[in-house]
Amino acid sequence: MILNQTFELSLILDTDPFHKIFTTKASYLKEVELDGEYIDPSLAEKGITVVYRASKYKKRIRVLANAGMIVNDYSNTDKLIRKLDKRISEYFNHRYTLDDFTMSGVTLTVDIDVDSREKVSDYLKVLQRIGKVKGFSPVDYDCFDSKASFCLSGNSNDIDFLLYDLEAATVGQLRNADAGRKQLQSASMQAKGILRAEVKLTKPKAVREYVDATDVASQITKVMKNSTEIFMDTFARIIPFGDFHKMDAAVEIVRSEVKDITMRRKMLRLLALIPDKKSLHLAQKAMNCRDVEKVMETFSRIDLSPVTISKRHEAKHLENLYSFFL
Repeated sequence: MILNQTFELSLILDTDPFHKIFTTKASYLKEVELDGEYIDPSLAEKGITVVYRASKYKKRIRVLANAGMIVNDYSNTDKLIRKLDKRISEYFNHRYTLDDFTMSGVTLTVDIDVDSREKVSDYLKVLQRIGKVKGFSPVDYDCFDSKASFCLSGNSNDIDFLLYDLEAATVGQLRNADAGRKQLQSASMQAKGILRAEVKLTKPKAVREYVDATDVASQITKVMKNSTEIFMDTFARIIPFGDFHKMDAAVEIVRSEVKDITMRRKMLRLLALIPDKKSLHLAQKAMNCRDVEKVMETFSRIDLSPVTISKRHEAKHLENLYSFFL
């Protein structure tokens, strides 16, 4: 599994030093509509974007650092930290360095190649049937077509989960930026057949749940080392393990593979409840079953997702999404 990390580093400043930097960089800044933020993309090709926000109470500068664009070798964390520190120091004319920032967020990204545009659509249709899961609720973002994405936001854990059609998202953004036909065609070819999954730790509290270090350099080192575990911790909470089938086929698999009569009955009930409740979590609650985790584990053991493909969809079977990580 190839996983990329983007770090959000924040610096809170008083009004005067903030405006000194803001004025110096004014010629590079682009205002974000309706957001009150200004973006400096001058270092974007080197993997760094700087965001300025001058709210009434806080003057904040965020540095978004894409590790995959800063270094080629993810295992060379020392080189990543050195290059990031150097670029931050140079950008701020050596007034501020990496150590002056706090880690306020992390985005972990995996591109899942499911082979075709049609397969991307098929997966999203069935995954949207998961609906609400424990600790997360569905959310819509303006930057994504709701039919080409499945996004959840943590109810209290400051974690967001995004799964979307990379081609649709990329082409949509380029169209909004009035990109030319050749650029659109190139982007479409590169992103076709890709499901992009993102796990976002959106607040320092969420970062601290996984990283016990306090200085930024040590936090980056630990996140880089444990990225797969951090990503899979959220991914596995949301996406059930197993192949996706139509309801009739799923019922037949449970009946033939599960010999324990009580467990078989619970599994068949969950299969029926998910489309009825339009939510995996609400279906689990409706079962009023103390050992619902054992039910889910049994689905995993027989490589069957309890979330089934709708009758209306043409696809009859979709491979276990986890198989693409092997």
